[in-house]
Amino acid sequence: MNKNILVIGGTRFFGKLLVQRLVMAGHRVTIATRGYAPDPFGARIERIRVDRRNELAMRAAFRNAHYDVVYDQMCYSPLDAAIAVRTFAGKVGRYVMTSTIDVYRPLLGKLDKPAREADLNVLAQPIDTSYPWHDPNLATQSYVSGKLQAEAYLYRDGSLPLVTARLAHVLGGSGDFTGRLAHYVDLIRSGAPLRYTDERATTSLLSPQDAADFLVWAGAQRFEGAVNAACDGALSAHDLYHKVAQMLDAAPRVVRAASRTAGELSPFDYPAPLALDTARATALGYRFGHVDEWLDDAILQHDLSYV
Repeated sequence: MNKNILVIGGTRFFGKLLVQRLVMAGHRVTIATRGYAPDPFGARIERIRVDRRNELAMRAAFRNAHYDVVYDQMCYSPLDAAIAVRTFAGKVGRYVMTSTIDVYRPLLGKLDKPAREADLNVLAQPIDTSYPWHDPNLATQSYVSGKLQAEAYLYRDGSLPLVTARLAHVLGGSGDFTGRLAHYVDLIRSGAPLRYTDERATTSLLSPQDAADFLVWAGAQRFEGAVNAACDGALSAHDLYHKVAQMLDAAPRVVRAASRTAGELSPFDYPAPLALDTARATALGYRFGHVDEWLDDAILQHDLSYV
């Protein structure tokens, strides 16, 4: 059945792929953005120009709206979560917040297996309402705590029919603005060594296509709560670097270094494993592929852009 769907964001990376899939499935799709970034959808979608972080503007824009599904790609803090609650409570059949594997960072070194949704007691997470969450200068350093506290706010409030899709690290493709895969390709092409903490500290990955497919699926289901999404085949920074070297026919150079801070030495370098258990999604009927199905092509695609 065709649905009335709102995507908050949806103009870049896998958000654009999400909108594309929803349109192709025949749904009525509206995107809500500040209107600064162009999109390729033409007359196939509707658009609402609004600042996601302006509560008065959000409540005015959606005062008389009702959606079967809202995908919130732009919920980065408890302030954003509060705006979502006050804007959409009672007006949405299903609210899917795009969350992240990084909400499990507080458990680094405390688990001896991939993280399950229940391993994270999100309801016990303190919420800091005084922190300047909307300061753009703090966006990077507040990302992890912001996502975790956004989840905590939404679950404590309980007024939205909520799914938090905890996506593995999404990388690759022409729309990847993160520079994370680029970091390892550029190391190889420049002849610089990889500094790494632990070759066994694997983390989970997801292609942009897989991320979009999973979100489409999650929006069409009836379950609620947190759900992990990751391709099979977790890799460490050390593994990924060697994969890049293999694909580019280059000699890898590595240097063992000491670091206790995730991402300090390179984007996917961790002091301990941070991988996702996807048993819940599997039990609900979703099947993930393997990183080997897309990672080689993603590496080669970035290498072409390097040249």
